[in-house]
Amino acid sequence: MALSGWTVLLLALGVVPLVALDDARVLPAWLALVAVLVVLDLVLAASPRTVRLVRELPGPVRLGESTTARVRLVHEGRRRLRAVVRDAWEPSAGATGTRRRVTVRPGGGVALTTALTPFRRGVRRADAVTVRAWGPLRLAARQATHELPGTVTVLPRFSSRRHLPSRLARLRELDGRTSVQVRGRGTEFDSLREYVRGDDVRSLDWRATARRGDLVVRTWRPERDRRVVVVVDSGRTSAARVGDEPRLDTAFEASLLLAALASRAGDHVDLVVTDSRVRGRVQGVGAAGLLGALVETMAPIDPELVETDWSLVPGLVRRATTQRSLVVLATPVGSPGSVRGLLAALPQLTRRHLVVVAAVTDPGLDEAALERGDASAVHRAAAAERERLDAARVAAAVRQLGADVVTGSPEALPPALADHYLALKAAGRL
Repeated sequence: MALSGWTVLLLALGVVPLVALDDARVLPAWLALVAVLVVLDLVLAASPRTVRLVRELPGPVRLGESTTARVRLVHEGRRRLRAVVRDAWEPSAGATGTRRRVTVRPGGGVALTTALTPFRRGVRRADAVTVRAWGPLRLAARQATHELPGTVTVLPRFSSRRHLPSRLARLRELDGRTSVQVRGRGTEFDSLREYVRGDDVRSLDWRATARRGDLVVRTWRPERDRRVVVVVDSGRTSAARVGDEPRLDTAFEASLLLAALASRAGDHVDLVVTDSRVRGRVQGVGAAGLLGALVETMAPIDPELVETDWSLVPGLVRRATTQRSLVVLATPVGSPGSVRGLLAALPQLTRRHLVVVAAVTDPGLDEAALERGDASAVHRAAAAERERLDAARVAAAVRQLGADVVTGSPEALPPALADHYLALKAAGRL
């Protein structure tokens, strides 16, 4: 049962006859009158349990986009339903318009629409629908909660998609589909052309030079059908937020852009998300369905507050491919103590594969390192500088073990990783 503000106001009005008549018997009589009216209102109110509810949910939605969920209410009682209906969603679903006042005749129905603008990736859940049915006097209401669970899958934002057209244009240049002055050096022979200043002298074709009497160089095109294995770290360090998103989300953004670019280049892309166990895997999916499979796998994965077991990674890569491949490890590069497992696993990977470590950096560290306003700012600057030095030491150790390192802010890391992939293609390393 619920009481309205009108009931409180009616009780307060009892002060008037009490003061006017100056009789103590007025107060019990007034309270009894109000109680009778409340009971009468409850009796005349429609039962909130005589409604039938059906939830209609939208399909997957990208993070930051809006969608609508609908609850259809059918009143199966014999009295007119005057109710407030509340559709309960978890806060991260960004639900608006969850409370609606409805009036439904017996046997009638109404559709209640809730706008959703999720601000967190993953599975956003609805819990229950509460119906509060008011009596005709609006003094009291009968209330019932109907369990009506539902979920909406929120896919990664993939805002780095805007960088894809420019990278595809560069890929076409490397592949020889558009005219350029100097082609990248790959491993598949393409054609011969005259030497121009700036060409790599290692590309000179001496037999063709002898036949023509002029310097002739071989041109190359990037190889196709290579393997790219992306390993995303979902351990505790990926839960730290940089800006408005966790490091894991930045790793997903970089992985999606790289996968879109590599699949257009004719390479095969596999994904593994792991911490102490494998959280998600995409393997053997063609270019047409690759991005869809990736975002569906990434969507429900949240960081786990456990240490990542890097000893599992070499075996996961072996199960994905047996040939020399590009292995991208999307993981934070922090203090030396937190990356011991990564450094121990790198030699097994670099022995057979081309390895790139992609790590997001916090631009706030650069700003904090320059602050000198007061004692607290100086301490923060010292801590920020120490963290930057630790990251530099780890990056140097990773390079010493034979892997490349790509770093950047959440906005800069995805295009930086895509550019590094193109540079590897142009240099014939992939």
